[in-house]
Amino acid sequence: METFKTEDIACKKPIKILAVDDREDNLLSIETILEREDYTIVKALSGRAALKILLRHQDFTLILMDVQMPDMNGFETAALIYEREKLRHIPIIFITAHNQGEERMYEGYKMGGVDFIYKPINPELLRYKVGVFVELYQKTHQLINHEKRLLTANKNLEKEIEERKISEEKIRLLNQQLVQNNQQLKNTIEELDRFAYVASHDLQEPLRKILVFSDKIQTRYREVVDEEMDKNLDKIVRASERMQLLISDLLRFSRHTTTDDDFSLVDLNVLANDVLADMEIEIDRNEAQVQIERLPEVWGIPSQLRQLFQNLVGNAIKFRKKDAIPVIHIYTELKPVHGSANGKDHCRIIVQDNGIGFDPKFIDDIFVVFKRLHSYHEFEGSGVGLSICKKIVERHNGFITAESKIGFGSKFIIDLPAAKISSIAVPKLEVAKSS
Repeated sequence: METFKTEDIACKKPIKILAVDDREDNLLSIETILEREDYTIVKALSGRAALKILLRHQDFTLILMDVQMPDMNGFETAALIYEREKLRHIPIIFITAHNQGEERMYEGYKMGGVDFIYKPINPELLRYKVGVFVELYQKTHQLINHEKRLLTANKNLEKEIEERKISEEKIRLLNQQLVQNNQQLKNTIEELDRFAYVASHDLQEPLRKILVFSDKIQTRYREVVDEEMDKNLDKIVRASERMQLLISDLLRFSRHTTTDDDFSLVDLNVLANDVLADMEIEIDRNEAQVQIERLPEVWGIPSQLRQLFQNLVGNAIKFRKKDAIPVIHIYTELKPVHGSANGKDHCRIIVQDNGIGFDPKFIDDIFVVFKRLHSYHEFEGSGVGLSICKKIVERHNGFITAESKIGFGSKFIIDLPAAKISSIAVPKLEVAKSS
């Protein structure tokens, strides 16, 4: 809000004084007395002449009116002047040659006069009284201008308050709409999860029949069918196996959102050994070497963390170099990683391999469901594995990213909220190696 100072709003309008007298010499005398001041003197020789002037101009500061004038005296002229609304603000000083007496003076004040001056005019008294009313006029206009500015400022403030109220109402409505949209989104996600689960579950049975009957045909009619038919049956079986894998991944991917009750303290050393034990046949078949260093304890869901490690180790074996034994190194960085959403420390777990790697520009793409960097003819899979890993890590309030370079392997970096981080350096533990 603006702050107003007197000097900022002082009225600088010229001071105009209307002198009314039927004698030229009296008007000249008034003009001579006031000539030292910066006033504009307008002269009228009668009341009627004064009224004509006031019809065209209402910006007079003061009127000096002779009482005794022929045809229309000063009191009558004042009465006519003050009948007009626009002229009532102009003060009138009556000039008279006689002591009018209290009754006549009362009549003059009643007509709107503000003071009397007697002839012969005392120059100093006239200048003083005119100066008082001029100052009063200026201060009055200062207040008027001040009031106008205050009114303008008040209107602006009212407008600003109204606009703010409108904005707050819009924000309230937007927040309300956001809550509704979030609820709708939540319901939609839950419906999609249920649909994906039901659809994937219901697809299992007909798919099993396709696999069973395809196998029966291949077994029973192996000696009868020709080579082309056998190849076609083999394609059916392989395509069905890929679809079975995809459905299985979809079932895992569409699991409902977890709650705090699902979490417990998990020793990743025990969990990693269990994963490698489950994958023993695959590890031996590919002559893979898996090295695990001492891992921390975390607060998590055991089944999902088991799936996380299984998918990452399985990926490392799948995307191996054709001319090299897969080497997988799982370790932790003991330095806490800060910056989680809930303010807790995170421990960093690294799963590193010596596989084929990938172009770093595809780092974001590899975690998108069904996004594949290679054809399924080159590498089997559904394209869901890493998206499941991302979903699992995010459910644990963690982060996952990757570093890689074509031909130089990949490094998957997982940050999980740590329940306990060992500060003691430990030797490497060889958990699994090639047979």
